[in-house]
Amino acid sequence: MITTTIKRWHDLVEARNPQALDDLLADNVTFHSPVVHTPQQGKAVTKLYLTAALHTLNNEHFHYTREVLDGNNAVLEFTTELDGIQVNGVDMIRCDGEGRIVDFKVMIRPLKAVNKIHAMMAAMLEKMA
Repeated sequence: MITTTIKRWHDLVEARNPQALDDLLADNVTFHSPVVHTPQQGKAVTKLYLTAALHTLNNEHFHYTREVLDGNNAVLEFTTELDGIQVNGVDMIRCDGEGRIVDFKVMIRPLKAVNKIHAMMAAMLEKMA
């Protein structure tokens, strides 16, 4: 099941198409941000964060470098560059039996990248509001 879900995720990222999140995210999805302390619950807020990330992180330098798929779980490592800062991160994704994402966790390193993403995501979320 995760193979199909991740194929759809890669297609969405490549096309920079946040509307595809409507069909990919479960209604009860939980999003774990690298900069927000508490998990964010629900499709609307998860779509908001992932849409902002698509606009912020998914630039000409963004690419996935490794992926591990097991059962309903995937770990996707990525790299990108933001204003000269190298970003290394991991998307941890779990889907349900229908192939919808029920848990999405983003982890970022190094600290300089976390701080840059925090500032850029805050600006993008404000712009989207």
